[in-house]
Amino acid sequence: MYIRLLLFLALTFSLSGQPTLWIIGDSTVRNNTRGQQGWGDPLAEQFDSDQMTVTNRALGGRSSRTFLTEGRWEEVLTKLKKGDFVLIQFGHNDGGKMFSGNRPRASIKGNGDESTSGVVEETGKEETVHSYGWYLRKYCQESINRGATPIVCSPIPRNIRGADGKFHPDETAYAKWAKEAAQATGASFIPLNALLCQAFNQIEKDEVDKIFCETDHTHTSSRGATFNARVVADAIRQLPNSSLARSLKSPAHADK
Repeated sequence: MYIRLLLFLALTFSLSGQPTLWIIGDSTVRNNTRGQQGWGDPLAEQFDSDQMTVTNRALGGRSSRTFLTEGRWEEVLTKLKKGDFVLIQFGHNDGGKMFSGNRPRASIKGNGDESTSGVVEETGKEETVHSYGWYLRKYCQESINRGATPIVCSPIPRNIRGADGKFHPDETAYAKWAKEAAQATGASFIPLNALLCQAFNQIEKDEVDKIFCETDHTHTSSRGATFNARVVADAIRQLPNSSLARSLKSPAHADK
């Protein structure tokens, strides 16, 4: 009995002292809809659980703005500790309306410091809305203030090809602003949008179509989530001087 207690205490101490990779984002990162999956969950399988705890707090329908205003970032922040990592991907829900309608979740386009205020029709409360980049910079800076390491990912591409039949990375909108936000705070950046466009262009069209759901061009299937997670893991391995990469399984073991 005494030995069992010691083993339990040792395991508890080991897990509590272990760094955590926190993942925040939208439905392309975590998705509870039947037949759909985001890349955050299969990414956990790429890590050695004895070295890194992976906690996916992404949630469908959230934008860079609403993940903050709903208090979801605060829930992560209260548990964030020195040595942790925060993987951030938003953008797919940052368009639309700011104050009217039943899904007022838009941020201001760009990476500037401008803001606008208004009354949210759904709640009747006044809110000040900032730029997409402002929210990303806030996540990054507050992570750094806690001694954690933020890593920004640009949004995954949609299953939409150009006139030439190829996927073309976003170079003017959310992917660009995500990179700028990461650079402004000294955070690491993964050009996931460009990396996936490159990967999709190297495989057959029907294989790409299996990565996405049949119902839309944005959300991924379980197969697609695993594909995207492997690209994210490979990108983490390429980050300069990243201790997070040391917690990844070798590619051969990760794919088993």
